[in-house]
Amino acid sequence: MNNSTTGMANERDMFSAEIVNRGIESTGPNAGSLTFSVRVRRRLPDFLQSVNLKYVKLGYHYLINHGIYLFTIPLLVVVFSAEVGSLSKEDLWKKLWEDARYDLATVLASFGSSFSPCPFTSCQGHVPFISLILHALNPKMMNSSLIKVTREQLMEAARKSGKFDEESLEFQKRMLMSSGIGDETYIPKAVMGGNPNTATMKEGRAEASMVMFGALDELFEKTRVRPKDVGVLVVNCSIFNPTPSLSAMIINHYKMRGNILSYNLGGMGCSAGIIGVDLAKDILQANPNNYAVVVSTEMVAFNWYQGKDRSMLIPNCFFRMGCSALLLSNRRRDYSRSKYRLEHIVRTHKGADDRSFRCVYQEEDEQKLKGLKISKDLIEIGGDALKTNITTLGPLVLPFSEQLLFFGTLVWRHLFGSKSDGNSPSMKKPYIPDYKLAFEHFCVHAASKTILDELQRNLELSDKNMEASRMTLHRFGNTSSSSIWYELAYMEAKESVRRGDRVWQLAFGSGFKCNSVVWRAMRRVTKPTRNPWLDCINRYPASLN
Repeated sequence: MNNSTTGMANERDMFSAEIVNRGIESTGPNAGSLTFSVRVRRRLPDFLQSVNLKYVKLGYHYLINHGIYLFTIPLLVVVFSAEVGSLSKEDLWKKLWEDARYDLATVLASFGSSFSPCPFTSCQGHVPFISLILHALNPKMMNSSLIKVTREQLMEAARKSGKFDEESLEFQKRMLMSSGIGDETYIPKAVMGGNPNTATMKEGRAEASMVMFGALDELFEKTRVRPKDVGVLVVNCSIFNPTPSLSAMIINHYKMRGNILSYNLGGMGCSAGIIGVDLAKDILQANPNNYAVVVSTEMVAFNWYQGKDRSMLIPNCFFRMGCSALLLSNRRRDYSRSKYRLEHIVRTHKGADDRSFRCVYQEEDEQKLKGLKISKDLIEIGGDALKTNITTLGPLVLPFSEQLLFFGTLVWRHLFGSKSDGNSPSMKKPYIPDYKLAFEHFCVHAASKTILDELQRNLELSDKNMEASRMTLHRFGNTSSSSIWYELAYMEAKESVRRGDRVWQLAFGSGFKCNSVVWRAMRRVTKPTRNPWLDCINRYPASLN
């Protein structure tokens, strides 16, 4: 009885009463009587007296995501403990074994129905289930020895073109040899054939047809989905944007249906593949029981620079041919055959800053030759965009322990950082959360060896975590927005993706943008029958010089 009285008193302490309305009843049987209204509120901790509200964001997010566990489990424990405490040892034994209320199967079934997430919804506001059935790359291009070139062959073609002086040739050679790119990448025939003008609409359409139709042919063949079944089409290509658009080229080639929702994204850089997935996700949410295809590519020949500006020669050294095609679905019948479930997309745009806006910039040089200019501040700007992106992504994916460590270190540096002595530089260094606890696989955009080195150092990733990115850069070069899919194809060829594994794809792009997408494997992914790595996967991982 005393315990019950104490519990009621403690419960009353958790609430506060407030009179919000006073008056006199004007009509009815109680006319002339005093009336008042009482509002009862649950008291909340006074966060403002302890820590600034902006530092509570991580805890708030965790509370929202795990509130059902934090509130329900303690309640069940209290109720169970109270019930057990009121029983004698004999009565307790009898109830456990004879009373259906304590039947183990009933308890487990109850917990399963209460806490298991619905397989056709995600954890973000009951978003309709969206899965990735298959991603396909270009087997026709990979099997063509006519466009596969070594670094020496590429330099010889540049020399024979007569467009570059000795200083420009030497600069490109140094960049190539230190780029991390190997000798099996793909360059359009127009470039290797010494064509004096590769930036023509004819050459651009020819290259687009080769890479896009090859990837889509594989996609439709392996998924057994007819082109007319596709309700949403998103195509992204940064540099080459003809009229009619690339999406119109695909619709015309495959004779897709007339009410298809098609979109063509241009000028969005190497992170546009994730933007395409984000757009397809939003459209699928508004159009249930549908398929969406996302095509990510870049036209190399159309942007091949033939001048002397070194900042514009850099893309010549890194960008190579490539294309990916993805099939997304929100159809319940596709749940069992899907490879990955879409978990999170986080997009960061730094275009409001002038330095970020101009760090990757297409313009003409002094000789009026068009090219893509790469700023020397790219790594610094990319690091700032990455910091913003992972700060937003962290609370969505990191375990609570890592969020707590990050929060504690932030508070410590804020309160005591200025008082720490010079012998403790670690106190001034921000805590980098261990993202290896949040993801099993990493697909970091294979831009260049220097950028991958910097990302690995800043995120404190292992060589194994970066293996797919480095091997993709070595085998295929920088294929722009499709590179993260060549990296995932590498993991699948290695049969390293298992059910429940989380995959983080991270890409950067002009603007300046940094985008992340998180997938969860819905089953163990076995080695595919068609994959651009199959003819060389036994040679990887390779030792890189």
